[in-house]
Amino acid sequence: MVTNCFYDKKDHKEYQLIKNFRSDLLRNKNIIEVTDFGAGSRVFKSNQRPVFSVAKNAGITLHRAKLLYRITNYLGISSALELGTSLGIASSAIAANKKTKLISIEGCKETAKVAKEQFAKYQLNNIQLINAQFENALSQLNSDLNNRQQKTENRQLLAPNSEFQTARKFDLIYFDGNHQKAATLDYFENLLPTTHNNSVFIFDDIHWSQEMEEAWEEIKAHPEVTVSIDTFQWGLVFFRKQQVKQDFAIRV
Repeated sequence: MVTNCFYDKKDHKEYQLIKNFRSDLLRNKNIIEVTDFGAGSRVFKSNQRPVFSVAKNAGITLHRAKLLYRITNYLGISSALELGTSLGIASSAIAANKKTKLISIEGCKETAKVAKEQFAKYQLNNIQLINAQFENALSQLNSDLNNRQQKTENRQLLAPNSEFQTARKFDLIYFDGNHQKAATLDYFENLLPTTHNNSVFIFDDIHWSQEMEEAWEEIKAHPEVTVSIDTFQWGLVFFRKQQVKQDFAIRV
């Protein structure tokens, strides 16, 4: 993964879509009213913010967006979830591989509106954007999972040998929203039931604060986590039961 993904120097054709998507936002001078539901911003003093400034200061960098695309592509991600759409730059990186279906959740109405317009403009029809606070969206997701599990069990009882739709599992979950310890750990625990053996969680800004570093240490130590990678901005965790528990630090 380090050699063929992290340090991959090839010029993937999907990079152009990501670059155009981001550049478009960096030229957007419209003012939007941003609602912060998490730890807030260290840059902005007002909730009235130009789109280009949000893209520059709060959006993922082009270097990181390319890396996110490579991870999605390398791992063959087909089903992904994103907590914190913002203007959609990271979303575009995940969904640049059109085989990937992405559900992205954003609490701020105006930010979500800009992202939705961008997704339509760049024909990213494989993204489903949900404008809701994370807690409400995850509560609904858990409810849907429970309902699907119940239906699965009922179908097994009625027709044990028949094929049936299993509960939703995500190959990738990208956490880039509420950068607070309690919230991060809560989202982690709530989304554990949606993992499978080859799932990966990516946490942004794991060294953003003492709280986030504490959350990262607890996540790494969780018994269901087998492998962790600290890239000095992102923290990746894997759940492969056949692997010995290991922690890596790799500068990317």
